[in-house]
Amino acid sequence: QVRLQESGGGLAQPGGSLRLSCAASGMTFGLQFMGWYRQVPGHQREFVARISRGGNANYADSLKGRFTVSRDSTNVYLQMDNLRPEDTAVYYCHAVKRDITYWGQGAQVTVSL
Repeated sequence: QVRLQESGGGLAQPGGSLRLSCAASGMTFGLQFMGWYRQVPGHQREFVARISRGGNANYADSLKGRFTVSRDSTNVYLQMDNLRPEDTAVYYCHAVKRDITYWGQGAQVTVSL
């Protein structure tokens, strides 16, 4: 019922910034949570950040102070600052509605010289 489409991924230098966007379409009413996970090949998908309809945001401890998540009713954003090579991953948008989690197709973020 919900489709998620990420944009804004790409290449950044260490210390640089990127802003990811995710647009929800379809039956987008009542998205309780929206946020981001990331995954490196061979590793588990890792929680990055999430935000509720009321604007309450949570972050992975290692990312606090560098990443900022925000949203409106149908879009979620991830501002990534002071990027590090270890931030290189595929970043997946997610949304929760009626106890179902929806996933985007992923956006590649590469941090290197």
